[in-house]
Amino acid sequence: MSRRSSVTAAPKDKDFLRALSRSRNRGEADRARAILLTCEGWTAGRIAQAFGVREDTVRQWRCDFMTGGVEALKARKAPGPAPLKSEAALRVAAPLFETPPADRPNWTLSRLSVEIERQEGVSISKSQLSKALKKGALSTNGRATP
Repeated sequence: MSRRSSVTAAPKDKDFLRALSRSRNRGEADRARAILLTCEGWTAGRIAQAFGVREDTVRQWRCDFMTGGVEALKARKAPGPAPLKSEAALRVAAPLFETPPADRPNWTLSRLSVEIERQEGVSISKSQLSKALKKGALSTNGRATP
């Protein structure tokens, strides 16, 4: 038997929830929409079905909102070790790419990974290096090739 949730949101919180419901991060948006639907009287089961999650998940979102407000619904960076290889790759690559393209060698992912290992003593795969460069938003004035 489903009963109505006791979750409520102040008008100001609803404005924040509406803004968060348009987030590019689907998880954030879904959590915010779930709280808004809860305030409209939707049951956990109905919300769970609409979002393709378990009822317990909806209840957890509600609990998070009630204890931490809108901030508790926002995505957080997962805890874990620092990306040592990526940081090393960026430390080496940044100065290499600052040189004008006409005055520097053509850096492929393979050659760059060898240079990173030489300078930092860290072995990094071409795929991980590619991801690190994209996340680090280094401008290579062209694409690095394998």
